[in-house]
Amino acid sequence: MGKIIISENVTLDGVVQDPTGDEGFEIGGWFGQVENKDREEWAKVELDEALGADALLLGRRTYEFFAARWPSRSGPWADRLNSLPKYVVSATLQDPDWNNSTVLTGDVVDAVSTLSRKVNGDIVVYASFQLVHTLMEHDLVDELRLMIYPFVLGAGERLFGETMRKRHLRLVDTSTVGDGLAFLTYQPARDT
Repeated sequence: MGKIIISENVTLDGVVQDPTGDEGFEIGGWFGQVENKDREEWAKVELDEALGADALLLGRRTYEFFAARWPSRSGPWADRLNSLPKYVVSATLQDPDWNNSTVLTGDVVDAVSTLSRKVNGDIVVYASFQLVHTLMEHDLVDELRLMIYPFVLGAGERLFGETMRKRHLRLVDTSTVGDGLAFLTYQPARDT
């Protein structure tokens, strides 16, 4: 059985919108505002995560962002992302062109539930905050890995939108990445 892992870059106030500044959000681009050392250490964490993944699960916009960048790159991280099976939740994407990509159509909850029974190992979800909201609402998330950036933006799309009910999570790991980032890992406290 697969394990659905949410992996997000997020500001202190929970903003996940436009970390690279490519979407035109007025205060986007916060990802690149950390020290080089922090970005280098972040890349090591991301490589380790990719090496431990058995598949990627992405929303359409995130998929298109990644598919426009990663196929032309090389190196251990790019090679791993390019070789992994990729599953895209989309009602509009027809023919994904990034290798090893499959579009999941129909009911998202059913499609992801079926996928988690099919893949044996970690299914990592990058970005894709609308998909994350759906997965959280339907208790399909097994772990949250949050890379916290030392910024308070005050506006923007949040990782956790308004959900149907309160969620109880338990902290299972913490670490400092570089000098300015915190990496927090949570799991749902399903017995609470």
